[in-house]
This record gives sequence, structure tokens and C-alpha cells, in this order.
Amino acid sequence: MGSKKKIGVIGYGRMGAKYVHYLQSFCPDWEVAYICDVNPDARAYAKTQSPDSNIVSDEDIIFQDESVAAVALCTLANVRHEQILKATKYHKHIISEKPIGDTLQREWDSVNVVENSDCLATVNLYLRNSWYHHLMKKYIDEGELGELAIIRICHMTPGLAPGEGHEYEGPAFHDCGMHYVDIARWYAQSDYKTWHAQGIRMWNYKDPWWVQCHGTFANGIVFDITQGFVYGQLSKDQTHLSYTDLIGTKGIVRMTHDFKTAIVDLHGINNTILTRQPFGGKNIDTMLNRFSESIDKGVLDPNLPTMRDSAIASEYAWKFFEDSKTHDLPAIGDLETLEEIHEHRRNLKDGYGLLHRKEY
Repeated sequence: MGSKKKIGVIGYGRMGAKYVHYLQSFCPDWEVAYICDVNPDARAYAKTQSPDSNIVSDEDIIFQDESVAAVALCTLANVRHEQILKATKYHKHIISEKPIGDTLQREWDSVNVVENSDCLATVNLYLRNSWYHHLMKKYIDEGELGELAIIRICHMTPGLAPGEGHEYEGPAFHDCGMHYVDIARWYAQSDYKTWHAQGIRMWNYKDPWWVQCHGTFANGIVFDITQGFVYGQLSKDQTHLSYTDLIGTKGIVRMTHDFKTAIVDLHGINNTILTRQPFGGKNIDTMLNRFSESIDKGVLDPNLPTMRDSAIASEYAWKFFEDSKTHDLPAIGDLETLEEIHEHRRNLKDGYGLLHRKEY
């Protein structure tokens, strides 16, 4: 084995802490050389979690260190474009959270800069790294479904509530929903062609916090995507609903999960296979290990999403969200209930999408 690749993690909030955890525990090719955050409390916490790393407040120290091979951008979206520019200037490979900018123009500018550089880059569209989606895609490729015709995706949980961490990443259907916009396109292997979206302004919040969009791809496959952080925020015992349902001309394959175990049921023309395996979380270790191998080979692993993939998913998530606002947009509930939800979540020790560091 050669020497470990040095990486600098920029931003040590919820996602930055996850990256460091997985880098240290499951990614033997990497060394966490630097952790950067402008918040002194975050830096103090980082020192307790990664005492051998250099803890800094100035990201330029990382970019200017020639021994650093890659950076992980875990800050808010409003600073990612500038960080991507610095990474390409200093020849650092890039792993970025999504979206890769706080405006579509900046996202596409980042795409163009990276594609005209010598840097490899991927984005944490984590569903692309999940075992269950690759297994389901394998069944499609083997012909078990006949021709893929219908893609149905649903993801509803209690959090994040409006006002909790969506300032630059956009509303729920963009911040979270672009994962599902991306994976549907990945399954269809085609571009979006038509769409119609319906939303609802839960609790009288200014933006729709639940959106359902259906439409077609250019190759004729149809889709529906449902996403909302509206699923029982004040329930005594919280739950969620998450599934992917792929319907072909001859068979089907579907997936559900409880964030602990993923269940894939194939009802194909040759086989009926029921698979249960650990969910795998956000698959950050898979992404990091694939990215390390990509650096060794000098070409991005085709299983890893590109910055262009991220920009396309972001653009269509925004289009679907904006389309929902052009139709009847009812408001049900009131802002007092939303404040009750905020207070409830501030006191939760365990829940969905809590902005706590402890969960990996």
C-alpha cells in the first residue's frame, strides 16, 4: 500500500462530522489532514473528535498546502462555488455536498470550471452509492422487468421543518428532493420532458413543504416523485414513508426502508427474490472509497455522480417546485402549529433530520 491521501474537510457541522467519522473508521486510504470551520465551538469539538488533524479557521491554509490531495466541501451552499474555484486553482480533487451553489448560475459555472480542469469531482447524491438502487438497476439490466415503464418514488419524514437549515439549500423539495429527481433520471437513462407538480403550504408557511410531481422522460418512461417533510411532526411516535417502485412491462421491483434495514422485493419474469440488508445510511464511506480509487486511476468511477449530474438534478428540482406554485396552492394549518413543531424538535433527543452532531 502507498501513503494515505490527505484530505481537508471544510465545514464541521452535521455533515462535516459525518465525513470525519467515516474517513477515520471505514476509509483506510485517507488521512484527515485538516478540519476547517469559522466557528470556534465547532473547531473545539473537532479537536476532541480528530486530535491528530490540523484544526484551522482559514480554508486557504488547506487549499495552499500542496500535500493535500482533496477537499470535502461541507459548508453551506452559498460559499461552495468560491471553494470549487479555489480547489481547481490549487489542483485539489473535490467532494462536495449538494447543491454545488446557491444559485443555478453558480452551479453551472462550477460545472464548467471543473470540467475544464485537471480535478476529479463528485457530489454527495448519496442514493447513487446505495446497494439497493444498484441491485434494482441490475434486475432491470437483466430483463427481469421487461421494459422499464413507470418510476414511482416517495420520501416523507417529519423533518427538517421550515426554517431549519434550508436558507441556501432551498426548500424541502430542492434540498432533499433533488436526490430523488437525480435517481429517477439515473434509472430512466433519459432527460426529463414533461411535468406537472402539485404542492401544499402546510402550516400556512410561505413555500409548499410537500410537493408531488409526475411527468415523462424523453424516452417515454413516466415518473412520479413525492417528497415532503410533513409526515407527523407532532406524532407521539414518529414514523416515515419511503419507497422506490419500478414497474416494467413484465415485472416489478420495489424498495422500502426504515433507515436501518432496506428491503428489496423483485417479482421478475424468472425470479422472485426478497432481499433484506442493512440500510447503509448516506453511504459516505462507499463514496469516499470509490473516490480514492478514482484518484488512483485518474478517472472518475462511473458510479459516482458528477457535478453536471448535480446541476441537472438541482435545475429540475427547482423547475418542479416552481411549477407547483403556478397551480392551486392551498394552505392548511397555521404558523402557531409550525412554532409548536419547532419547539418540539428543539427538545427532541432522537428524531428525523435533527441538527445534532451525534448521528452518523
